[in-house]
Amino acid sequence: MFTEIPLTRPGTPLLDRIETPAQLRTLDQELLPQLARELRHYLMYTVGRTGGHFGAGLGVVELTIALHYVFNTPEDKLVWDVGHQTYPHKILTGRREAMISLRQRGGLSGFPKRAESEYDTFGVGHSSTSISAALGMALASRAQGRDNRNIAIIGDGALTAGMAFEALNHVSHTKANMIVILNDNEMSISENVGGLSNYLSRVWASRTYNALREGGKKVLENMPNAMEFVRRTEEHMKGLVSPGTLFEELGFNYIGPIDGHNLEKLVTYLGKLRDIPGPHLLHLYTRKGRGFQPAEADPIGYHALTKIEPKASLKTADNKPKPPKFSAVFGQWLCDMAEQDKRLVGITPAMREGSGMVEFSRRFPDRYLDVAIAEQHAVTLAAGLACEGQKPVVAIYSTFLQRAYDQLIHDVALQNLDVTFGIDRAGLVGEDGPTHAGAYDLNYLRCIPNMVVMAPSDENECRQMLYTGFQHPGPAAVRYPRGTGPGALIEQNMSALPLGKGKLVRQGKGVAILGFGTLVAACQQVADKLNASVADMRFVKPIDEALILQLAAEHELLVTVEESAVMGGAGSAVNEVLAQHGVAVPVLNLGLPDYFVEQGKPAEMITECGLDAEGIERSINGRLALMARNKPKQDAV
Repeated sequence: MFTEIPLTRPGTPLLDRIETPAQLRTLDQELLPQLARELRHYLMYTVGRTGGHFGAGLGVVELTIALHYVFNTPEDKLVWDVGHQTYPHKILTGRREAMISLRQRGGLSGFPKRAESEYDTFGVGHSSTSISAALGMALASRAQGRDNRNIAIIGDGALTAGMAFEALNHVSHTKANMIVILNDNEMSISENVGGLSNYLSRVWASRTYNALREGGKKVLENMPNAMEFVRRTEEHMKGLVSPGTLFEELGFNYIGPIDGHNLEKLVTYLGKLRDIPGPHLLHLYTRKGRGFQPAEADPIGYHALTKIEPKASLKTADNKPKPPKFSAVFGQWLCDMAEQDKRLVGITPAMREGSGMVEFSRRFPDRYLDVAIAEQHAVTLAAGLACEGQKPVVAIYSTFLQRAYDQLIHDVALQNLDVTFGIDRAGLVGEDGPTHAGAYDLNYLRCIPNMVVMAPSDENECRQMLYTGFQHPGPAAVRYPRGTGPGALIEQNMSALPLGKGKLVRQGKGVAILGFGTLVAACQQVADKLNASVADMRFVKPIDEALILQLAAEHELLVTVEESAVMGGAGSAVNEVLAQHGVAVPVLNLGLPDYFVEQGKPAEMITECGLDAEGIERSINGRLALMARNKPKQDAV
């Protein structure tokens, strides 16, 4: 499956001798290709055992080696964009043996993390931050009189985000000593879209242009007058055909494109740029998944790997079909709804596969809009569509919607526009850790006027809530978790739920548990043991005040449960209702704690937060015991 030649050098592998970049820099340059082959093999071995992002790392093996070989890291600062590409960097910076703990509880993060290594200069989880961060570091170095180098490594997919261009524009103003490396592999997580990406791809895929350019130089190098004429002509032609002019007009010294898998060229060019002051942009072309044929052929499918283990059964232990993932429920609803309403337009910020929109994009290509990594644009684009009578549905991850919060407020909610948000990856997301957790959407959504906010307890409720939100004439959001739910039977017929109405799913006494979202299943397990009441609240906004007041009147303790931050979340909404009506009843709010929950298996993270059935029961019993101790004793007769 490898396109590289097999390992050939006898003796101890080079990779085993490299614990730090300083040791890497002692190698003869001719040994670097051998190190690249070993690094690629080791990357495949470790990711096969742990799972994780795969293709991007294979594509930057040579670049990673060259950067640490040329620059004096960690004094020279490498700022990686996104983080998917940093596994080779982790291996070369003292974490080789720890790679088998990658993305596991207590192990290495799947992304750069400042607390993990001095070589991880900036923590990242989402794209397009590297240029801004590296510029900040460069300006700090200037202010402190330090002469170190600051390098941002960004992909062509990440360059589609507006934040990257804001930073590029500012670099030219500051004239900072920094290098931006554009890793052009013509691929983000989904296919790149947009004029810039297409332009870069067309020009740099033209080997003819580069061959003529280099060949002409060789012919004319002994003819000074002719060479000077050609040089001037090239400058004019470059302005007509080359995107390099874009970066040069922004104030960068533009170099490229060069082969990002050619270590000799990489070391040469980086070495030259290291010693020249001012801002530089080095344009590389690489191949995502380099060295592993399946990943080269299918860079989207091999963007990340799950742990290699025996093929999972399509059925559960009791021989029932496995329930669909919530993203699949959303994708099916989107197609079904599009069949019914031709005004529906589906929008994604470069997350077609993860959001379950592949089938929709194939069946309704004219109503499918991938806006690239541009969440702010996605939300305001939806607002514009809604202004003209279309029915936009924005499929977006909870953590990524945070980037478009201003647009959500000012462009959608303030104008009360008819936009439906399918918010995926709500709550804890497992091995991707806190950078990708959707821990705050209930909190930051429910405070916005005109918003309807829903949290389904199962797959069928998710489908019906999406329909409810789509039929609502204003902005509405349905937030659902990563992975599968409890396995409820999904009704194909769609009907709108009564707005702002929860439902009592178990009548008990003493304790009433108000569940928001998929943790309702765990609440029911606890209720069966404690003979407690359980309410599936369904709506975070508008919240069911009548149901809350009814439960408060009939029970001694109310318990709210949500997979979202406690402060300002759904439980806080319940507290506000009680306070507004002057109802004094003890309330226990359970949810995500006030710290960033580190990566692990989803069940481990839920247990850590005390949101599994055992943890919920323990918290309730603890509060009941406290209430009993604090209960005033009756005076003796």
